[in-house]
Amino acid sequence: MEPLLILTNLPDVASAEKLAHALIERRAAACVNVLTACRSIYRWQGAVETADEIPLLIKTTAANYPRVEEIVRAQHPYAVPELIAIPITHGLPAYLDWLATETEKHE
Repeated sequence: MEPLLILTNLPDVASAEKLAHALIERRAAACVNVLTACRSIYRWQGAVETADEIPLLIKTTAANYPRVEEIVRAQHPYAVPELIAIPITHGLPAYLDWLATETEKHE
């Protein structure tokens, strides 16, 4: 099992919570933290933009990354959503076991 921490940002709390619930309900993630707003400054289509966004921390496994990406692409309002996966190299074994169990497919 290869645990991952996936980052994305959404434009508002409602869309962030909707995406978080979809990820959990479909067992694509074991836990999603919906953080408080942050200010993002970035270049988009040749212009410097500033936006308040809601970050999500998505805990899942490498095997579930395709499902996470599918759900994010379907529900994210941005044309090109941020979706960055970071390997979790160490963690409390009991937590990592829980993460794996919660993201197993249950038919």
